[in-house]
Amino acid sequence: MPLTDILCKTAKPQDKQYKLADSGGMFLLIMPNGSKYWRLKYRVATKEKVLAMGVYPEVSLKEARDKRDSAKKQIASGFDPSEAKKEEKRQVILKTENSFEAIAREWHENQKPAWTEKHARKSIRRLEKDIFPAIGARPITEITPPELLSAVRAIEKRGATYTSHTCLQKCGQIFRYAIATGRAKHDISGDLRGALKTRKAGNYTSLPEKDLPEFLQKLEEYDGDLQTKLALKLLIHTFLRTTEVRGARWEEINWDKKEWRVPAERMKMGEEHIVPLSLQTIAVLEELKPISGHFENIFPNRITPTKYISENTMLYALYRMGYHSRATPHGFRATASTILNENGFKNDVIERQLAHAERNKVRAAYNHAQYLPERREMMQWWGDYLERVGGE
Repeated sequence: MPLTDILCKTAKPQDKQYKLADSGGMFLLIMPNGSKYWRLKYRVATKEKVLAMGVYPEVSLKEARDKRDSAKKQIASGFDPSEAKKEEKRQVILKTENSFEAIAREWHENQKPAWTEKHARKSIRRLEKDIFPAIGARPITEITPPELLSAVRAIEKRGATYTSHTCLQKCGQIFRYAIATGRAKHDISGDLRGALKTRKAGNYTSLPEKDLPEFLQKLEEYDGDLQTKLALKLLIHTFLRTTEVRGARWEEINWDKKEWRVPAERMKMGEEHIVPLSLQTIAVLEELKPISGHFENIFPNRITPTKYISENTMLYALYRMGYHSRATPHGFRATASTILNENGFKNDVIERQLAHAERNKVRAAYNHAQYLPERREMMQWWGDYLERVGGE
């Protein structure tokens, strides 16, 4: 007799599993723990097989019969429903493994050795916040340009224009990685060229050369924290990035060679950087010695000396000096670059001292000492120039 809903619901467990037969080879398997499973017995090429069709009551009697009928049609057409089910699962797994997020995380792990820890952490957080919620679960080959545009425009709408461009750039790198590893055929980020708002041509306010003498004089007269004042001086004399100056350690200074070697893990591009020290820069460091020479950090945090000063320290000093809307710490790099270019120094020498990215990775592995004699001459000229215009 065919099964009924009441019979399925009231079937009690026994010491051993048992079956309640329906029709067409379908039955309800009752387990000793009370669980009930739909099964279909069938034959393919004289071989008897059993197909799992779900759990009762999640799968009702009617739904189980629909699945039985569908499986019977497959069998009549020469297909094995068990193999079809395995293929369906395989496709689900394949889609999961080929999802944008899975490939992005693989790409991120592949890139991490060449990045600083901070940059690696920031990169994945940006994707987790802005991109994965929108397209992370999608198979990378099925993502369309409008989908990607929608994700990055959501960033743009909250006013983060720079971040929207950065995320689009990273998505392009992920698509190209997928192409290189045989999991995609097209980088759709290229189709979005020009679709986002244009970034402002300069993210950091730099001080014009004509305003530098007045600034240097005000810095000399600054009556705030001496360590902060010297941090700004060191920043201007070396035109390193703010984080590279703040995290400076005494062990990085080679007094005999008059060099500051910033280790790769503290550089944005993950490559050791040499800063030739002018006589003026050495004088700044010597003035710092009595303040922090007994610490590992050149600019130790007041509360936790094992850490270094915060990124707001120098910004606050500029605010006190009246330059909060006219200059940023990072902007002094642009000021130095402009002045050095206008005074005849080679652009390649300036760029190397600014530690900008080297596109050729082979060259990048060996270029930390590139143009070093020219850079020594340039850095001393820069120190003399600052001393002259600042009236030190």
